[in-house]
Amino acid sequence: MSNPLSPRTSALSADDWRLCVAPMMDWTDRHCRYFHRLLSPRARLYTEMVTSAALVRGKQLRLLEHSQQEHPVALQLGGSDPHELAQAARFGAEAGYDEINLNVGCPSDRVQSGRFGACLMREPALVGDCMKAMRDAVSVPVTVKCRIGVDDQDDYAGLQHFTETMLEAGVEVLVVHARKAWLKGLSPKENREIPPLDYERVYRLKREFPQLVVVINGGITTVEQVQVHLAQLDGVMLGRAAYHDPYLLAQVEAALYGEPLPVRASVLWHMRPYIEAELARGTALKHITRHVLGLYQGEPGARAFRRTLSEGAHLPGAVWDLLEQALAPCPVAA
Repeated sequence: MSNPLSPRTSALSADDWRLCVAPMMDWTDRHCRYFHRLLSPRARLYTEMVTSAALVRGKQLRLLEHSQQEHPVALQLGGSDPHELAQAARFGAEAGYDEINLNVGCPSDRVQSGRFGACLMREPALVGDCMKAMRDAVSVPVTVKCRIGVDDQDDYAGLQHFTETMLEAGVEVLVVHARKAWLKGLSPKENREIPPLDYERVYRLKREFPQLVVVINGGITTVEQVQVHLAQLDGVMLGRAAYHDPYLLAQVEAALYGEPLPVRASVLWHMRPYIEAELARGTALKHITRHVLGLYQGEPGARAFRRTLSEGAHLPGAVWDLLEQALAPCPVAA
């Protein structure tokens, strides 16, 4: 875990959010983020959502563990109690996170029962109070990730009012998933796929609130789509595409910043010291390799690569050698 640090103070720059990787439950843990950092030196990485209650009432500060190599990295919090969120944000800043992000977009039953996530789209005043409390508690940026609407709240006016309230609370960065959420009748997975994308609504938000850093999320799967969105907005957040086809991160990095594309195998070799250090700590290999299964997506040898890791990483005593075996059928230059 990173050493506790005093909150960082830095001038906010829209360029810091140009490329982001979304917070994804059960996916963007510290092993995933380390891997993604090797593929994209500049992407802003986000943790899985951590509830403020887990940090403040549960004292589960282990959930803040991360490595210094992950920076810039943001902690995403879930909650709706301003005092509790302020304390959780303070813990995050002291642990060295570069940003604290509030989840106002997750539609799962669990977050609804806890009065946080997407259901907070209906309570902008409460979200504003939460943001003010967190901003008063830390000096790192405090941001919001939201939807364009929720349930029957399906007009621009609702999103406009929510945004105005965030600005009044001092929010400078808004990450918008360009779908509304259905809190009843759709599963979290269906909420990521069925409600139609409305990118134009997010573009309009940026035009009407030019002082706000606006980052778009939802359904973005190619370098070309990233570039189209960046012509209208400050940043793009990749979600499932970056997880299932992680080399996309390197391709976007190359297109936006001129970075040379890394050889896929070299990315894994650069992970070797990290993997061996984690194994020495008692981490099972499967907890790391599950995040790299898509590295050769669409390339010759991809199926054998995935099969070797999937079948071997969970076995007792699995070590780095398994990754070398997985790489054997893959093209050297890919």
